[in-house]
Amino acid sequence: MKYNVYKREIEIIKAHGTWTVFMLGSDGKKRVSHDIFIPSTVSEENMETYLEDLLHEWASPGNDKICKID
Repeated sequence: MKYNVYKREIEIIKAHGTWTVFMLGSDGKKRVSHDIFIPSTVSEENMETYLEDLLHEWASPGNDKICKID
């Protein structure tokens, strides 16, 4: 799943029961984000709400949206 989180693009993949978060670069490269932890109990349906709660510090006036892009 890919998200635009307050104008930062991330990709979230679940493998072997564990969510892994990747920061996406404008050049097509991605790197693992060791700073963002998503518990395995968070479902895809609740992911956007969880991201809002976890990453609200990234928001600013005019930069206050999270949306799924994939």
